[in-house]
Amino acid sequence: MAERKRQLVAAEITEVALQLCAVKGFDTTTVDEIVEAAGISRRTFFRYFASKEDVAIQLLASLGADMCDELRSRPAGEPPATALRHAVGMAIDHCVDQPLKSLRVVQLILRTPVLHARMLEREAQWRAALTTELAARLGRDPAVDLFPEMAAGMALAAFEAAMHHWSASDGAADPHELTDRAFAVIEPALNRSA
Repeated sequence: MAERKRQLVAAEITEVALQLCAVKGFDTTTVDEIVEAAGISRRTFFRYFASKEDVAIQLLASLGADMCDELRSRPAGEPPATALRHAVGMAIDHCVDQPLKSLRVVQLILRTPVLHARMLEREAQWRAALTTELAARLGRDPAVDLFPEMAAGMALAAFEAAMHHWSASDGAADPHELTDRAFAVIEPALNRSA
């Protein structure tokens, strides 16, 4: 029950922060304005978030683990491109489940250099985790074999390209269809090297 309450409060703070950032811009929105609009204290804000940047980035926190879990659950003989496409599909599903909120977050991240840098830090963590999982899946040693890391990097590049195009379309494009198109480009390399 306590965890559910924590999630609800964090979601409310996030929603208020995103609304303010949409109106004022990320750089000019202050923590004081967020806490005032949310009706909470600064202390409460910092109990949930370490910084203003964490409000936007926290929505992405579980994506890496979700992608690794999905990759781990795929059938053993499945080609790497197919398995990785399904893994990335977990992240895309988050966007599809809450399209307006997700679109605002993606656009905010892509348009705000400090948030984009934090996103790239997250993607580096995701790449490391996907590399480890893919290497185990294929029985390869990522310390000497470049394929697992390159494949994980290509899969995340496909994800990022789809997110850029979805953001640029202002949500009109289908993120799953964009991801399918991106994977069609990298599929030959992913499956040839496996």
